[in-house]
Amino acid sequence: MLIREATPEDWPAIWPFFQQIVAAGETFPYPLDMPSELGAEWWMLAAPSRTVVAVDEAGRIVGTANMNRNRPGNGSHVASASYMVDPAHHGKGIGRALVEYSLDWARAAGFRAMQYNAVAASNHHAVKLYQSLGFTIVGTVPDAFHHPTEGYVGLHVMHRPL
Repeated sequence: MLIREATPEDWPAIWPFFQQIVAAGETFPYPLDMPSELGAEWWMLAAPSRTVVAVDEAGRIVGTANMNRNRPGNGSHVASASYMVDPAHHGKGIGRALVEYSLDWARAAGFRAMQYNAVAASNHHAVKLYQSLGFTIVGTVPDAFHHPTEGYVGLHVMHRPL
């Protein structure tokens, strides 16, 4: 698998699984009916932030991540990131590779920590993955995410020093 910088030409390959994940409403606090143009605007971040894609041996885009400063100004020393893996390719280590890539990027860019602001407590696979890579839950906002089948669940704030 290759992880490389995303280009605008990659969006048509990202959009089908992006739309599937967002429309499911289980992990991202995005509008369920988000149109492609808004999705691209929110996901495909401009420099100095980054958006990357994971490409398999056949040349298919199977995952993506975006990375950015968590906050401007006095909070700009903490990075953040978001990840999406095509559901047809779950369980192949793509998510782990994207998280590790974003951690390496953040270290190289001089960030002191990585923080995720909104990890749905019901997203057990992501929580377990992040914890296995050194993140801790520093707080949970009760009932801050409306899961389509589990109802209102907490949103974890997760943090890892670099």
